[in-house]
Amino acid sequence: MVLMSSVKNNIGRGLNIALVNGANGQLLKVDTFDMCSGDINKLDTFLQEIKHGTIALTASYNDPAAKMNDKVWAHFIELGSSHVSRLGFRDSWVFLGAKGLKNKSPFEEYIKNSKTTNKYDGWPELLEMEGCAPRKTD
Repeated sequence: MVLMSSVKNNIGRGLNIALVNGANGQLLKVDTFDMCSGDINKLDTFLQEIKHGTIALTASYNDPAAKMNDKVWAHFIELGSSHVSRLGFRDSWVFLGAKGLKNKSPFEEYIKNSKTTNKYDGWPELLEMEGCAPRKTD
């Protein structure tokens, strides 16, 4: 099932996040957060309101980090991210985490934007991630 795409017209520059019920897999909410000219408080509120057991799927596009701050980093770390505090301009990042996760998420990929290693002119390689996330059972 495709949750977010340009065809669905629900993605944008910055961070694209889909929230899924961790017990039954139902899509709860999708939103996009412009990290260049958007309001960081909108992202902060969105992340604060995630309920225990909810899965958060996140993908970056263009700039994931321009407006990041300690509060937003803390929310992603609470969801299980290991790389969020390293994000910079045009880095590629995909992440699946969950509210209430006791350990770091194994579902996270990150590529640093670097002129010497970028696959495309000014852009790192595209990231894709596959896997099966366990259902919330408690």
